[in-house]
Parts: sequence; structure tokens; C-alpha cells
Amino acid sequence: MTTPHSGRAIARSPISRRTLLKGALATTAALAAGGTAADARPDGPPPFGTTRHQFTVIRGARPIPSVAVPRLVGKPVDLTAFPGKVVLVNFWATWCPACKTELPILDRLQDIETRANLQVIAIATDRADVASFVRNLKLRHLDVGIDPGGLVARAGEVAAPDTPFSLYAMPISYLIGTTGQVEGYLAGEADWTSGDARRLLDYYRGRGSG
Repeated sequence: MTTPHSGRAIARSPISRRTLLKGALATTAALAAGGTAADARPDGPPPFGTTRHQFTVIRGARPIPSVAVPRLVGKPVDLTAFPGKVVLVNFWATWCPACKTELPILDRLQDIETRANLQVIAIATDRADVASFVRNLKLRHLDVGIDPGGLVARAGEVAAPDTPFSLYAMPISYLIGTTGQVEGYLAGEADWTSGDARRLLDYYRGRGSG
């Protein structure tokens, strides 16, 4: 797929380790300017994270546009199709060791929370054999999307939907609140089945966007 830019057509390439490293510093600075760690605001959500990264609240939460994400199995999934639910959108890649650790955790989370107004969507960002990767990890409950061209995460690009996602780390998870707006994100793998994670998810399940 190509997109026009300065009179030329530039081919879109899959998200790679080099791409992530190249854009990490600039994107981190931009996100830092518009977000704050959850535990830095007493009126905000409870803190959740790891020794390296904390869940970061995005100021001025942005609504999710209608984007059809191809599924590994079944029809495309639209991120706006879950009104009243908290949606955890996880971006991952087969080359990412941390993703291999986190995906089974997210699979258990979806199994545990299947009736608790939570939808987990794990979006693969590379062109490897995703089906075999998922099968080898014995993932049975996750809704797996496929987006090797980076359509979902190309915010503001010409001819691309203006989504509020930036892939400056891998994995990275974005939390969409019950009103369909991105409330925050967490870079790196984390235990989403922990007590702290449950408190964070319960906080967003119990409120709309501020």
C-alpha cells in the first residue's frame, strides 16, 4: 500500500525494531508533554505498572475513529464496536521477547474478564506467521488483529485514519474507556491479571471520560 507525500508515493513498511528505535525519543517527548503517570494525580486512576514503566494518563482523551482491523480469524474488528466496555488494545510483534511473555497473560485476562465489560484486542504489527506464533503460545481467548502496514497507528498521516496510537515501544497497550476515548497507555510487558491492574480496570469500568 502507498500513501502520497510531497508528490510521490511512498510504500508503507511493517513496524520493525529499527523503526521503533528511530522514533522512540521524539515520540516519548511528545507523549510526555500530553500525559502524566497515574499515581501523579490524586484524583486520577490508581497506579499500575512495572519497575520500568507506569500507566500514563493522556490529557484531553481522544475518541477512537472507526477503523476496521483485520482479524486472524473471522471478520475485521472495529475498535468503536464496544460501547460501554473498557477495551485494552495491545500492539505486539513476533520478534519481541516481551510480547511472548505478555500475550499469555492477556489471554488469561480475557478468559477471566470475559463477562466483566472488558475486551482485549491484541494487534500483531509484523508480517511473520502470526497464526503459528499464536498457536505455539496456546492463545485461546484473545481477539487477535493483524496490522503489518501500521494502518491503526499512523496517526495524522495522509490518507490514514487519525488514530491516537503511537508505537514507540513494543509491546504497548492503550486503554479505551467506556465512552470510546483513549484514556492512557502502558509501554512494555506487564501483569494485567494482578491486583493493581484489576483496580485500574475497575476504575475505568466505573466511570466515563472526564
